[in-house]
Parts: sequence; C-alpha cells; structure tokens
Amino acid sequence: MNFREEFKLLLRARYPLIYIPTYEEERVEAAIREEATNQGNRPVYTWDFVDGYQGNPNDAGFGRRNPLQALEFIEKLPASAPAVLILRDYHRFLDDVAIARKLRNLARLLKSQPKNIVLLSPRVAIPDDLSEVLTVVEFPLPAAPEIKIEVERLLQSTSNSLSGKVLDDLVLSCQGLSMERIRRVLAKAIATHGELQPEDVDLVLEEKRQTIRQTQILDFYPATEQISDIGGLDNLKDWLIRRGGSFTEKARQYGLPHPRGLMLVGIQGTGKSLTAKAIAHHWHLPLLRLDVGRLFGGLVGESESRTRQMIQVAEALAPCILWIDEIDKAFAGVGSKGDAGTASRVFGTFINWLAEKTSPVFVVATANDIQALPPEMLRKGRFDEIFFVGLPTQEERKAIYDVHLSRLRPHNLKSYDIERLAYETPDFSGAEIEQTLIEAMHIGFSQNRDFATDDVLEAASQIIPLARTAVEQIQQLQEWAAAGRARLASKHSPLKDTFDKLR
Repeated sequence: MNFREEFKLLLRARYPLIYIPTYEEERVEAAIREEATNQGNRPVYTWDFVDGYQGNPNDAGFGRRNPLQALEFIEKLPASAPAVLILRDYHRFLDDVAIARKLRNLARLLKSQPKNIVLLSPRVAIPDDLSEVLTVVEFPLPAAPEIKIEVERLLQSTSNSLSGKVLDDLVLSCQGLSMERIRRVLAKAIATHGELQPEDVDLVLEEKRQTIRQTQILDFYPATEQISDIGGLDNLKDWLIRRGGSFTEKARQYGLPHPRGLMLVGIQGTGKSLTAKAIAHHWHLPLLRLDVGRLFGGLVGESESRTRQMIQVAEALAPCILWIDEIDKAFAGVGSKGDAGTASRVFGTFINWLAEKTSPVFVVATANDIQALPPEMLRKGRFDEIFFVGLPTQEERKAIYDVHLSRLRPHNLKSYDIERLAYETPDFSGAEIEQTLIEAMHIGFSQNRDFATDDVLEAASQIIPLARTAVEQIQQLQEWAAAGRARLASKHSPLKDTFDKLR
C-alpha cells in the first residue's frame, strides 16, 4: 500500500491523529491536499509556530506562537464540518503535559467527527503517553516515475534531450534524494552548462554525499576505480557486468528483483576492496562504507539505535552500494562476547535486514577469515553470491602489472618485461605487486633515473608475501573454497581443478 492509498484509508476510517515524519513539507502537503479534495473537497488548514493558521482568511494567524491555542482552534470548528489540519514541527511540543493531554482529549472527540489532525515532523519523536493515539505514516522519497517526470519537465524547459540510457542513469542516480534536492542539483547542472548532460550524474552523487556527511556511522567514498582496473577475476567481473542494468526501471518492468548483495572471501590484498569501489563506479551508484565498529556505543540501547539509523540512511539513499570491509572481524564470535548480548542483537538486526530488505541497497561484504563468521551470515538469501578471491595466477599477475604500469608509465609501458615480472613473483597478491612497483620507483628515484624491470625484480626479492608468512591460514581458506562453498572469482584459478573433482 503506497502513501496515498494508506492516507485515504485513514481519512475514511476517521483516524484522528496522524504523524508523518518527513523533510519534504511542500511535497507531502500537496499530496494531503489532493487526497482531501478527493474526499469530498475537505478544507485543509495549515499551522506553524511563526505564522499561526493559514488556509482560511477569517482565522489567518490564529494560534501564532501558541501551540495549545492551535489545538483549541479545532474545537471552534462545527462538529459536522469535515477538515484536515496540518501542524508543522509539532513534535517539539509533545513533551508538554498540557499539549499531550489536549491531544488525547481530541483523539476521543474526533472519533465521531470527520476531522483529522496531521503532525508533520522531520523525525519520529513520540512520547510514550502518546504512542497509542498517534498513527505513524511513512512518506517515501520520490520514486523513479515521479523523478523521471520532473527530469523530463526540466529537459523540455531547456529544449534539450537525453538518450533513454542516459535519462535512466540520471533518474537512477537521483533516487534517494528529496524532490527539493533533486530540483536544486539539476538547476545547478543547468546553470553550469546551460543544459542537462550525462556527466551530471556526478553532480547528483555529490549531493548525496552532503546527506552522508550528517551521519557519523557511514562514509561516502568517491568511486573512481573502474572494472578495467581489476586485474584478473574474470568470473567475478562477468557476474558484475551482467547485472549492470539491474537497478533500472526497465529491469523492474522485466520482472527482475533488485540484486541483494555479494560477499567476497579471500586472502588479504587480492582486490576485494577495489572490487567494491569498481562496482559503484560501473553502476553509477553512490558508495557508502560502513565501519561496523561505529555501530557499537557505550549507552544501553545505543548500538541497536545506531544500527537502525545506518539502515535508514542507506535505504534513504538507495539505490546505493553499502560496502562492509572485513565483516569477519566485526562479528567474529558473536554470542560469546561479554557485552550483555549487544553484539548478538546488532548482528540479529543486521542479518534480518539482509534477508528481508526490499530496497535497492546492494551490500558488498569482504572477509578474510570466513570461518570466523556465524553460519547464519552465509546462508542463501542474505547475499546473491559468495565469491572466493584467491592469489592471482601468472596470467592474472600479468594483467595486474599491466594495469599499474599503464597508470604509472603509460608512455614507457613496452620497456617493461611484464611476462618475466609475472613469472618471478609467484604467490604475490595484487597489493604486494603494487607495493613492489612503489619500492622499485624509490630505487629509480634515489638514483635520479626511471625505474626498470630489474628494479622491480630487486624490490620483489626483498618482499616476503603473505602467502609465505601465513601459510596455515591461507591453506585453510583455500581448502574451504575448494570444497565448493564459494564460487571462484577467477576463471583459471588453480583451485578450479580441485573444485571440479569434488563436484
């Protein structure tokens, strides 16, 4: 049931006190007026603390700076006269004993009258003594069809047009913003170059970053990495590219559900975090990074409240990518911690949301020690797929060297023996290859010359890869993946033959 249907039902059922948490006063009031008109042309009165009542010339300004008088005005209206009364920012007065008592009296009185009081507030703040008489109705952010109408209206006003794909991308990037913010950022784009352009998607993402800055739980990451920046991992990249259009309206019309998420399991430094950033860039979605440690607060109930806040912010900015790095460290040993069950409750809230969420929030979780995670996290329904990201093969190491050297020395790429470099660095992860190149650059820079293949090999000889210092842990992880518990991210992984035999 959408907002209009639910609100119409509450009007007909004579619900006396309706509480709508929203920042979009203008948009929700327009929707309320439309429904009031459809319900027999009900008059709508609007009150705020500064200007008092508006909507009736005879009572203009009544109740100015007097919230109790604003409620007494309702009793002045004829009992049989239908009306909808909108009280803005009224949550600030609900803790007053006189206001609370008056609202409860009105709740009884208005059951027999065709009147409804609507309290508008930016957030839910209801005292316990009013929880039984107030009915909370969620007012959602604008959906894709509504945003598309607004974008097309702006396009007509500027006499320019966008292709269907670009228009869909722009509409998709605007989801999660209020209509006022959408109009503001699109007006900024038009003021910049006189028309809407495909590049304006980045302006919209910057507007979303402003919303994220207001919370201390999530970080907004600029996603500049591309799928092509990932060396190897062909199975994983194919899987991601295939789902590139899954958040569009065209996919909804086709009947596709929103992708739920992805868990990347594997050895440190093999490109799991890079993949999360590349997904956001390729899909033109904002990237939110969750530090699970920030969810845990010192006060009773604070951790659970922060978890709910994180979910609300992520869903408000949907469609988006929610990146949870090293989730195994956050929830390892849940249930055995001496924290009075706080970690278990946070974990329970989080995995229930993973299983039940319908919002287009794509969760990318990375883990190094999969065995430390509770089994509930891994069951089907939480994530669309679990991929194992192992150490790169020789061919993948060539691709990784090519990616980094193309960025560092694009004019001199052919002077490096990439084939030899890949052969001489077995068991090196992508992060270790990058560090090897940085060390080689230090060698060349210190001798006032450009670095060469021999410098890279010298640097590699001085680095001991993690595959040699943590042999037991990596072997356990590879055995876990080889048992068929995860999909292999690489097409030519050395685990593939083992996996095929076990099947």
